[in-house]
Amino acid sequence: MLRAVFNASCFGLIALAAGCTVFPNPEPPRFMEMAMPEVPRQSAQRIPASLRVDTPLASEPLNGSLILAKPSPREFRAYEGVRWRDTVPVVVRDALVGAIRQSDLYTGVITDTNPARADLTLATELSGFHAESPESGPEVVIEVHLQMIHNRSRASLCNDTVRVVEPASGSSIDEIVDAFGAAGGDLAARVIEWARTCDYPSRLLLSPETDPPRQP
Repeated sequence: MLRAVFNASCFGLIALAAGCTVFPNPEPPRFMEMAMPEVPRQSAQRIPASLRVDTPLASEPLNGSLILAKPSPREFRAYEGVRWRDTVPVVVRDALVGAIRQSDLYTGVITDTNPARADLTLATELSGFHAESPESGPEVVIEVHLQMIHNRSRASLCNDTVRVVEPASGSSIDEIVDAFGAAGGDLAARVIEWARTCDYPSRLLLSPETDPPRQP
């Protein structure tokens, strides 16, 4: 009995010294970044207002960091061993903020984590951010509902839904992520064009600091 205990103890010490475990350590996941879209500066007149871009609203599983595929209309699956570097809504928000800043369309662009005040808010709802595999080949889908809000009056100035479908060059995770980057660039360009053509009454763009004095 003592010999059996001694042998078991020796085996345990050898395994510990060798760094072995009963259960293998899983490989750490790869954290992927969606390529930031390159957007040219707007040649049209700049909108004399500051913009806050809210983090998109999204429900499960679009509000997590998994890279999703949709093999059927009723099913989501996640790519194994890989995630986005943050939650999907934050990835989309950061892509839009970077692109709108590059466009120089507004006098200033901030996120909803910034305590500063802004004249306008871009509110969004995310209803698609996944890969699909139709007969024509793999592709990614991004679908976002947009609403431009004037912060002082809370008036909705314009709204729309943008759906982008981008073919992927293959089915590997790197090719799928590249397709997300291309789709993000298309989304950003369409959002900027939509924002540029939004109806901005001049009186709504006046901030409290720039309101004309009231007549007695």
